Amino acid sequence: MDSRGAFVREVARIDDPPAIAGNVAGHRARRLIDGSEPAFTDPFLALAEDWMPRGAFPVHPHRGIETVTFVIEGAVEHSDSGGHSGLLHEGDAQWMTAGRGLLHEETVPEGSIAHTLQLWVNLPRAAKMTEPRYQDLRGAEARVRREPGVEARIFSGRSADVAATTLNHVPITMIDARIKAGAGFRHTLPASDNAFVHVLDGVVSLGDSATRARADQLVWLTRSDAHGSSEIRIAADESARILLFAGPPLREPVVFGGPFVMNTEAEIRKAFADYRAGKF
Repeated sequence: MDSRGAFVREVARIDDPPAIAGNVAGHRARRLIDGSEPAFTDPFLALAEDWMPRGAFPVHPHRGIETVTFVIEGAVEHSDSGGHSGLLHEGDAQWMTAGRGLLHEETVPEGSIAHTLQLWVNLPRAAKMTEPRYQDLRGAEARVRREPGVEARIFSGRSADVAATTLNHVPITMIDARIKAGAGFRHTLPASDNAFVHVLDGVVSLGDSATRARADQLVWLTRSDAHGSSEIRIAADESARILLFAGPPLREPVVFGGPFVMNTEAEIRKAFADYRAGKF
């Protein structure tokens, strides 16, 4: 606890899985969250880091989730069965609500490789079959929280007095923060929210224990079921860039069926039946 009674987050676990060969020649991937621990990662289901060439992700369906795609390097083209299409550039994000179902494709301009992160966020039971929607979140247009040595782009949620306008079915925080060497970043959030930090560049120390994490590592933070607030404290040992995600656990059953995530096996069977019947 700090002097205000806020719970100070410490490091619960650090993950750093290796890259493996992907779907097509030239594709590499890391599964930073692999879906095997849904109760631990709730409401986050999966997180993939990809170095994707053209053709890595042809047309495929989703139901029951939201995907958050962040472009670290390169550009990503997208299109879907509803006639939507667009281009995401370095530093942009896309918040796609699959809801009741859609078909979409993600690819890259001919001859290029895009370095991306894609997070799957679970939808609550009441929103599993909601209408699909897209939100393209341009990094250059994101609201920015600035403090000495810190520039934090708020893609979703709020940090201090800076709030994004992103629409959420689950109140998710997404922050892209650049921290100069010797500077620190603090973020307040409910003590019960699940939160993790992915270090994109540099080396940071987290919490009062100053546990160090370096580029490419994913850091899960401690949480508490008690009511009240908590604080994430991040200091840059050298100039660093981090992505911070946080959100409240749904505490609902999770059943995976490939690209579909529902609450029951019957709902998964219905998703496949609807897909085969062309209802997406």
